[in-house]
Amino acid sequence: MTTFETMLMVTTLSGLVTGVGAVPVLLGARVSHRVYDAALGLAGGIMIAASVFGLIIPGTEQGSLWSVMVGVFVGGFGLLVGNRVIPHVHTEYKRWRGHGGATDEEPTLDDRVRRAILIGGAITLHNAPEGLAMGVAFASGLEEIAFVLAIVIGLQNVPDGFAFAVPVSQAGMPTWRVFAYTTLSGTVPQVAASVFGFGLVAIAQGVFPVAAGFAAGAMLAVVLREIVPSSHGHGYADAATAAFLVGFVFFVVVDAVIGA
Repeated sequence: MTTFETMLMVTTLSGLVTGVGAVPVLLGARVSHRVYDAALGLAGGIMIAASVFGLIIPGTEQGSLWSVMVGVFVGGFGLLVGNRVIPHVHTEYKRWRGHGGATDEEPTLDDRVRRAILIGGAITLHNAPEGLAMGVAFASGLEEIAFVLAIVIGLQNVPDGFAFAVPVSQAGMPTWRVFAYTTLSGTVPQVAASVFGFGLVAIAQGVFPVAAGFAAGAMLAVVLREIVPSSHGHGYADAATAAFLVGFVFFVVVDAVIGA
């Protein structure tokens, strides 16, 4: 199996795990706001640790500090620009939040095409940086880092899928659609972005430091712009913060064990 085929298999499996997060919702389990916020906090902690220890530090070891920092700024500000320009909606606990010209009202059930496009924009902005990070790592020959990223991103996709499935289910969608949309939300953007990242590094040798910084910057922006605000302000900031710390420590420990 070639490195590219391995990357495709690993990123696809990592994305498919997102569907696991929808299972408690589909089984009718009671979902509290505290659990919802904690799930977001856990995902945020993993993403922050992955950005620093899985991308920025390896990037500085492969190239100059400045090239990585340029990538961080471009990736982070690129995400912020996309968040303002691309019309999309974020699904939040019992409500929707519009960006880039989209309204805060839940799109009507009859307007399925518009809703799919708006949700798709949010999904892509949120999950593409993770796939990009894995693709860049695989193409750069850093398979240990790539597998660590795949494992923790896959685990992070469980609470991510949970957080996505709750409001979608509450919008009245059929069970099979909730599961399908939740699973695809982690799979399609991650695989597509991983292929792009792999091709970018394969074509331009030595681009890993910038590409790693770009992916890290985009993930940092996602956490600070979306995950932290969505998990705080509801009275459960302590639960979200505690889960954030658990996610951060979890990535560091897994990275140290696999890299040993």
